[in-house]
Amino acid sequence: MAKKCAISGKGPMSGNNVSHAKNRTKRRFLLNLRTVRIALDDGTTRKIKISARELRTLKKNS
Repeated sequence: MAKKCAISGKGPMSGNNVSHAKNRTKRRFLLNLRTVRIALDDGTTRKIKISARELRTLKKNS
């Protein structure tokens, strides 16, 4: 499964590791993904991967 939030669609970002000598190598900033169970309208549950920020937003709005 992709490292992407199922609700917001956010994915990993790219950047640089910077050493003390200012050497730069590419790196990825990954999301803080959590697997949660979501109850659907028809009564069934489904597991989806969402970011921790979206989880906070869901808890705040429910």
